[in-house]
Amino acid sequence: MADSDIPESLIELERKAWAEQQAGALTVATAAAVQAAYTEHAAGRSRYDLEHTVKKIVRYPDPHETA
Repeated sequence: MADSDIPESLIELERKAWAEQQAGALTVATAAAVQAAYTEHAAGRSRYDLEHTVKKIVRYPDPHETA
Protein backbone atom coordinates (compact mmCIF):
# COMPACT_ATOMS: atom_id res chain seq x y z
CA MET A 1 0.00 0.00 0.00
CA ALA A 2 1.42 3.36 -0.99
CA ASP A 3 1.65 5.95 1.74
CA SER A 4 0.19 8.49 -0.69
CA ASP A 5 -3.11 6.55 -0.61
CA ILE A 6 -3.51 7.29 3.09
CA PRO A 7 -5.40 10.46 4.02
CA GLU A 8 -3.47 12.86 6.25
CA SER A 9 -6.55 13.06 8.50
CA LEU A 10 -6.18 9.36 9.32
CA ILE A 11 -2.49 9.79 10.11
CA GLU A 12 -3.25 12.74 12.37
CA LEU A 13 -5.98 10.80 14.16
CA GLU A 14 -3.53 7.93 14.77
CA ARG A 15 -0.93 10.44 16.02
CA LYS A 16 -3.46 11.75 18.53
CA ALA A 17 -4.30 8.24 19.71
CA TRP A 18 -0.61 7.31 19.95
CA ALA A 19 0.16 10.44 22.00
CA GLU A 20 -2.74 9.69 24.34
CA GLN A 21 -1.61 6.08 24.66
CA GLN A 22 1.96 7.13 25.47
CA ALA A 23 0.63 9.49 28.14
CA GLY A 24 -1.56 6.76 29.61
CA ALA A 25 -4.63 8.78 28.73
CA LEU A 26 -6.14 7.08 25.68
CA THR A 27 -9.88 7.66 25.74
CA VAL A 28 -12.56 5.34 24.47
CA ALA A 29 -13.77 8.15 22.20
CA THR A 30 -10.36 8.55 20.55
CA ALA A 31 -9.86 4.80 20.16
CA ALA A 32 -13.33 4.40 18.66
CA ALA A 33 -12.76 7.30 16.26
CA VAL A 34 -9.51 5.78 15.02
CA GLN A 35 -11.06 2.36 14.52
CA ALA A 36 -14.03 3.86 12.67
CA ALA A 37 -11.67 5.83 10.43
CA TYR A 38 -9.69 2.70 9.57
CA THR A 39 -12.88 0.87 8.66
CA GLU A 40 -14.10 3.79 6.53
CA HIS A 41 -10.82 4.27 4.66
CA ALA A 42 -10.10 0.58 4.12
CA ALA A 43 -12.89 0.16 1.56
CA GLY A 44 -11.73 -2.41 -0.96
CA ARG A 45 -8.41 -3.18 0.72
CA SER A 46 -7.12 -4.91 3.81
CA ARG A 47 -8.03 -2.98 6.95
CA TYR A 48 -5.16 -4.74 8.71
CA ASP A 49 -2.64 -3.57 6.09
CA LEU A 50 -3.96 -0.02 6.29
CA GLU A 51 -3.74 0.06 10.08
CA HIS A 52 -0.27 -1.51 10.05
CA THR A 53 1.01 1.03 7.52
CA VAL A 54 -0.41 4.04 9.39
CA LYS A 55 0.95 2.85 12.73
CA LYS A 56 4.37 2.34 11.15
CA ILE A 57 4.28 5.90 9.76
CA VAL A 58 3.29 7.34 13.14
CA ARG A 59 5.42 5.23 15.45
CA TYR A 60 8.56 4.86 13.34
CA PRO A 61 8.90 7.99 11.20
CA ASP A 62 11.59 7.99 8.52
CA PRO A 63 14.45 10.16 9.89
CA HIS A 64 15.47 10.98 6.31
CA GLU A 65 12.07 12.32 5.35
CA THR A 66 11.74 16.09 5.19
CA ALA A 67 8.60 17.84 6.27
